[in-house]
Amino acid sequence: MAKILVVGGSLGGLFAANMLLRQGHDVTLLEKTIGSMDGRGAGIVTHDSLTEALRASGVTVDHTLGVPVTKRVTLGADGKSLGEMEFPQVLTSWSRLYHMLKESFPNERYLQGKAVKTVAQDAKKVQVLCEDGSQFEAELLIASDGIRSAVRAQIAPQIQPEYAGYIAWRGVCDEACLSNFTLDTLFNYFGFCLPNGEQMLGYPVAGSGNDTRPGKRRYNFVWYRPASEQEELVNLLTDNDGHYYPTGIPPLKVSWKNISHMRKVAQDILAPQYAEILEKTAAPFFQAIYDVRSEEIVFNRIALMGDAAFVGRPHVGMGVTKAGDEAMSITRHIAKLGATPEALSAYGNERLKLGQQVVARAQYLGRYMQAQGSKGTRDSENLKRNANTVMAETAIDLTDLLAQGKAVPESAH
Repeated sequence: MAKILVVGGSLGGLFAANMLLRQGHDVTLLEKTIGSMDGRGAGIVTHDSLTEALRASGVTVDHTLGVPVTKRVTLGADGKSLGEMEFPQVLTSWSRLYHMLKESFPNERYLQGKAVKTVAQDAKKVQVLCEDGSQFEAELLIASDGIRSAVRAQIAPQIQPEYAGYIAWRGVCDEACLSNFTLDTLFNYFGFCLPNGEQMLGYPVAGSGNDTRPGKRRYNFVWYRPASEQEELVNLLTDNDGHYYPTGIPPLKVSWKNISHMRKVAQDILAPQYAEILEKTAAPFFQAIYDVRSEEIVFNRIALMGDAAFVGRPHVGMGVTKAGDEAMSITRHIAKLGATPEALSAYGNERLKLGQQVVARAQYLGRYMQAQGSKGTRDSENLKRNANTVMAETAIDLTDLLAQGKAVPESAH
C-alpha cells in the first residue's frame, strides 16, 4: 500500500482518489475551498466511458444519473426548426456527479482549506506545503486542481491558459417557468441556435434535489459569444462596484448591466424559445473560454490530469469524461507498476497525445462556430448545412476518433 496525494477535490480529483483508494492505497485528497462545492447546476454530457469511470469509483449508475434525450434540434431566429437528428444521450449535471463521487469517498480523507503553496520531490517522495502551514508527504502526487493549477504553476510554469477570443454565458432555467411553446418545441431536446459567428446550445438536466421528474427539471444553456480580450472581457469580469476579477468573476458578482444587455441581445438574435429561457434564468453567469495544451504531463513522481493537464473548449463535451479516462489510466498503470515514476511515465505515454487531440478538436469546433455566417451569407441552405454539421459534431463520444487519431477532420488541417 502506497501513500498517494491527490490535489483538487472536484470531479477529476474525486475520480482518481476513489479509484486509487479502491486499489488499496492510502489516499489523501487536498482541496483549497471550504464547504460544499457548487457547479451552478452546469450540465454535463455523459458518454459510455464516463459511466465506466463512475463504476470504477464505486458509484452505482442507474436511471437517476440524468435526463435522457432522443434527438437534437436546431432552431432558426424565428423559432422554427432548421433540422433535427436522432441522437440518444443522457445529460447530467456537475453537482449530481460531484455528490455521487463525494459520497463514495471517506470524509476524513477529503481535507478542505488546503491551498498548495509549494511542491518538492526527491528520488523517493513528494512533499507538499499548504498555505495554512500543514505539510504532506507521499510516494506520488496526482494534480487535478483545474485550469489555474497551483501544482502546475510550480512544476511547469510555462504551461499557461490561452484565451480563445470568446466567452460562454451559462445558466439553468426551471422547467416550471417556461411557456408551453418552449416546452413543446425545445425543452426535451439537445437544442442549438446559430446566430452569425455565435452558438447557443442547451439541454434538459435534473432540477433541485436532482429531481428528474417532468415538471421538476431545468434547462441548461451555453451561449458562446465573441468578446475582445482588452475591452469586452475586462468589462464582463468587472462587478457593479468596479472590482475586476482577472481569473474569473464569481457567478453572483456578474454585473446586472451585463446580464441585462445579454438578455436584450438574446431577444434580437436568438430563437424566441432561447430568449425566453434567458429571460427567466434567475442567475445567469459566464466563463471566459481558454485552451490549455501541455507538452508534458508527468514530472517524475507528479502527474497532471483533468483541467490541470488539458482544457478543451466545452464544445467537445468531453471534459469530465476525459478526467475519468485519465484517472482510469493512472490507476491501471499503478496496478501494473506500483506507485512509481515508471507508472506515471506509462500514463503520460498513453494520455499525452490523446489530451492534445482533444484540445485540437475543441479548437476546430470553435473555429467552425466562429466562421459561421461571418461572410454575411445566411441563406437557408447554408444554415441547414451548418445546423447538420454542428448537430453531428458537438459533444459526441470521441473514443473511436481519438483511437484512430482523427479527432480533427482531414479537411480542417
